Amino acid sequence: MSRPRASVARSEALHQQVARNIRNDIAAGVLRHGQRLPSTRELASRFDVSVFTINEAMDLLGKEGLIVSKARSARTVHAPEQATHQEIRPVAPRVVMVGGYPGSGKSELGRILARQTGWPILDKDTLTRFVVEAALELQGLSRNDRESDTYVNILRPGEYESLNEAMLENLQCGNSAIVTAPFVREFGDEEWVKKTQAQCKKLGANLTFVWVYCDVETMRTYIRHRGAARDSAKLADWDSYVAGLNMDLRPAAPHVVVDNSTSGAPLDEQARRLLADVVEAGEGK
Repeated sequence: MSRPRASVARSEALHQQVARNIRNDIAAGVLRHGQRLPSTRELASRFDVSVFTINEAMDLLGKEGLIVSKARSARTVHAPEQATHQEIRPVAPRVVMVGGYPGSGKSELGRILARQTGWPILDKDTLTRFVVEAALELQGLSRNDRESDTYVNILRPGEYESLNEAMLENLQCGNSAIVTAPFVREFGDEEWVKKTQAQCKKLGANLTFVWVYCDVETMRTYIRHRGAARDSAKLADWDSYVAGLNMDLRPAAPHVVVDNSTSGAPLDEQARRLLADVVEAGEGK
């Protein structure tokens, strides 16, 4: 989980990107054991790739034992370990704050960590999206708007304040928390970082900043797959959107980088290594 290179070669095959996306969804519990997958043509449409690419991805996942394919039958997810439950409760609460650009896989990493620990996951979109969409419509704006002054200067700060309050409330109750959001502005703001560190320290919690890195092509695959209406503007002018990304962005504090590019280790493996470090931090002090 050392800092990855700033760019990834386009030679990484599309079927590997698709396979990684589905693999992450299984690890995150989005796709459940025994669940039937959409047809090959449906998947090809969702990922905007060929049927051949989907078949290659399914072959790869089948060899890994994650997908079961039977003749004349739908493919199903094979993840019996999802039924097991584990909970980790360290002496001092832990906060894992996960940031990354849209489509980087930060929410999937957060869900994987939550499944591996039993800790609550506080995801910005889950907690605030419907309220934000209603507020935008009341202002006569599109519910998918994320670029206007109204959203950027009024609604967005409120989202992050709400997320922070939910985190602090869990710490006050002695609970650890996994917090996921882009944090693009926040992680680069030293004042914000120091304030957050001080808040956690005051409540006796150990804070770990995590940045999820993902190459541009894989991010595009993720964004297409999730099909969120709020991403339509990004996909419509992808080159301009990408030109505005700082792929070297990292938190202004000690942090861990998780590489969710196709060339990186499986996300659940990186999550386990990250978790081992997070749990060990502060123990015995």
